Amino acid sequence: MEGVADLPFGIDFGGTGIKGAPVDLDQGEFAAERERIRTPSPSTPEAVAEVFVDLLSRFPDSRGPVGVTVPAVVRHGVVKSAANIDPAWVGTDADQLFTEATGRDVHVVNDADAAGLAEARYGAAKGRSGLVIVTTLGTGIGSAFIHNGVLVPNSELGHLEIDGHDAESRAANSARERDELSFKHWAKRLVKYYNTLEMLFSPDLFVVGGGISKQADEFLPMVAEKLETEIVPAQLLNKAGVVGAALCAVEELAE
Repeated sequence: MEGVADLPFGIDFGGTGIKGAPVDLDQGEFAAERERIRTPSPSTPEAVAEVFVDLLSRFPDSRGPVGVTVPAVVRHGVVKSAANIDPAWVGTDADQLFTEATGRDVHVVNDADAAGLAEARYGAAKGRSGLVIVTTLGTGIGSAFIHNGVLVPNSELGHLEIDGHDAESRAANSARERDELSFKHWAKRLVKYYNTLEMLFSPDLFVVGGGISKQADEFLPMVAEKLETEIVPAQLLNKAGVVGAALCAVEELAE
């Protein structure tokens, strides 16, 4: 693995798998083949830290800073929520825990924020000015605010209340699967969601990510025709978390 020594390393911590690789930020690409380890159960901070140590040991030449995504609100390295992860995370200084466990400089960031920043630098929102809202449609709805290329963290727009419901409980991909909706009927819910975002924020661009974005042709045109704002599918797909985490680690050090 020549050339990876000082490159940042990105880790994407998800509900089923923990993925990582060194990242070439000039290209927005993995600098070595990505490794994946199953997420431990229970996925407590200490158990996850052990997996990170194992993951990094598979890249013995890597010595750069480490960025980590967490599916939670993160403020100054401290995890503040745990909607879809072990409750033991709440109040954990994850930056400190992972830095001590790995012996590396570790920076933790919300998973949707990492993916959003990656899309702004290398993907569907590259070169776009103004306000870009990146949403990930999965188990919940993750969101990232990018204004003129700068991340505004922890937007949590999946939890907006719309018609008396938590938005993601009606419009996430998990809601489509739960309610056995056709793409046409799901698109109607998505229109309601994105119309609400338009009303509140007047964005210049929506980017739609999450695994379901691979099937964007099945639903996104039906949503786009009901919006004033341009809406496009994400481009980085499953690379976005790892690339964005590495990018956030470097930008945190530069501040």
